[in-house]
This record gives sequence, structure tokens and C-alpha cells, in this order.
Amino acid sequence: MKRSIICLLLVLCLCLSLAACAKTEVPTTETPAKSQNTETTAPTQEEQASTEETPAAEETPALSGKVTVYMPSPAGLADKLAEAFTAKTGVEVEQFQGTTGEILARLEAEQANPVADVVILASWSDGLSMKADGQLESYTPANADKVNEGWIDSDNTLFGYSASAVGVIYNTTVVPELNADWSELADAKYKDMIAIPDPEKSGACKDFLAGLVTGTADGEAIMQSWADNGLTVPGANKAALEAVTTGEKGILIAGVDYNAYSSMAKGEPLNIYYPASGTVVNPRPAMILKTAPNMDNAKAFIDFLFSDEAQQLVADAYLLPGRSDVQCENRTNLADIPQIPTDWDKMMEVASDTAAKLNSLCK
Repeated sequence: MKRSIICLLLVLCLCLSLAACAKTEVPTTETPAKSQNTETTAPTQEEQASTEETPAAEETPALSGKVTVYMPSPAGLADKLAEAFTAKTGVEVEQFQGTTGEILARLEAEQANPVADVVILASWSDGLSMKADGQLESYTPANADKVNEGWIDSDNTLFGYSASAVGVIYNTTVVPELNADWSELADAKYKDMIAIPDPEKSGACKDFLAGLVTGTADGEAIMQSWADNGLTVPGANKAALEAVTTGEKGILIAGVDYNAYSSMAKGEPLNIYYPASGTVVNPRPAMILKTAPNMDNAKAFIDFLFSDEAQQLVADAYLLPGRSDVQCENRTNLADIPQIPTDWDKMMEVASDTAAKLNSLCK
């Protein structure tokens, strides 16, 4: 009897011990499983995000080859932009540098066999004409939100990466001080002293004249009064400025400002001002051609033009930067230049005819 009781107790203890072991093992097995599910939820999302990003990075091919860019002066800026873009991307830049008129003539000659990828002009109205002809590719460049208001058109085809303004440039050895408004330059005391760049060769001068006749009440009368006062047309921007720098002429009407600032920095006896009634600030449009043989490189070049590096090169070249957050230390900034109200659509309609008329008046 006692043995039976003892055996029964031993069996009972053994059962209890096994039950206890079973209870302690279940949580041990389940806890890691629950912990693993909880801990892997967040990493799984991160891994998915990482997985999603990888193909996007792989879809953007490395740039190679070349991009062909047609650019106006200043030549030094064009070369520096090309060198910096190549250093950054490895893409070689083939350039054609010339006046707006020369660039447009070359584009027309190459219509059957397009060569250019990117075209930059010194005339916003000429850029609008190219747009109207359906020649331009639409694109949203990097840093578009920082570009000066109105310097990218509504269809994202013209990108004003820089700008010039025209002013009155005068030789201080001939005219020590000058602050005459546009109409006052017809005064007899300036007889045969005034010159103007050829507006059929200078896009900036052409756009100024178009702004003068569409944005003021007496623009055409002012042009006539200049002609009556002995206005001459020595040539495009460079030749016109040279005539004033040498003292052959005392005053340059509608001279491109960056040329004046550059010459003044070299010690030439020049000064410049913007007449109180206002002038035309002319964004210089960079554009991608629809026929661009190297489309990806063309878009990359436009992106580069609005980079910190390129915009600083623009400012160093005495041009107005295309970005509102980049200011100049070597010239008058955009906010300080009085402007004629400009309607570019109206200006585009009359620009070529007005330029031809000015030249006919001065013959």
C-alpha cells in the first residue's frame, strides 16, 4: 500500500514537471516569432523603398558623347561654360559662336541636316519666332523655381539663363558727364556724336527698338529725331562700342551693358547709365531643338546652365544671372534697372520691321 502511494506520488510529480516544462517552452518558441514579425515590418518597407529606388537610378544612363551648342558672345563665357560642363559630365561641347543673325542664318542653312542640339540667342523675340515655327522642345530644367519671373515661357521652351540690358554708353574724354533720356539725345549739342549698333545684327538692339516703339507713346518719333541728329550705325555691338571707345563717336545709344562693364574694368574711358524712362532687359534664351541629335545631352546642358557654378560664371561675365537668388557685385543688378513695359508678342511682330526702318533712316 505504501509502495503504491509512493509510486503514485512519483508519477504525479513527474507529470507536473513535464507540464511545467511544456508551459515554459511554448512562450520561448512563440516570443521570437512575434518579435521577428514586429521587428521586420519597418525594415521590410525600407527594403522595398530601396528596391524601388534602384531601378530608377539604373534607368538614368551615364552621359557620354557630345552636345553641339550655338552661342552668342561673350566668347569667354561660352568657353568657360563648355569647359565646366565637360568637366562635370564628360560630354564634349562642340560650339559655334556668332551674333544672333549669324546663328539664325546657320540654322536656316542646316535645316535639311540639323546639327545643333542647343541654341542660345541674344534676342528673346527671335527665340519666340523659333517657338512659333515649332522648332523647340519642351522641357523643365533643374532649378526652374529659382528663375527670374517671366524668364521661362509658358510652354517651357525658352529658358532665360542670363540677360543683358541696353543703356547709353559714353566716352568720358568726349562727354565727361551724361544723363540724358532717350529723347534728349536728339539735342543739337549731341549733333553727329551719337551711334547705335546695327539692329539687324544685334538682337539686343533690335529688341530694344521694338520695346521703344511698342512700350512708349513716341518711340518712332524718337528714332526719327536721332536720325535727324546725325545717328550712325558702325556695325554690330563690338564695332559700335569700338567707335565710342576710340572717341570717333561720343555716345552709343542702346549699347549692350555687359560690353561696357567689361571694357570699363579694363580701364577704357567709358561710363554707362540706364535712362530714367526705362530700357529693355533682354533675357538670353537657351533652347533645345526638336531635331537635336543628342537630346539627353541637350537637356543636361540646359540643367547645367541653371546650376550654381554656371550662374556664377554668368555673373562674372557682367551679364544678369537667370536665377533670382544670384546677384552681381560688378554691375547694376536687375532690380535697379528702370524698364520700359514690354509685351513680347507685340515686340516680336514689329521687331524686324523696326530694325530695318532704323537702318533706312540712317542711310
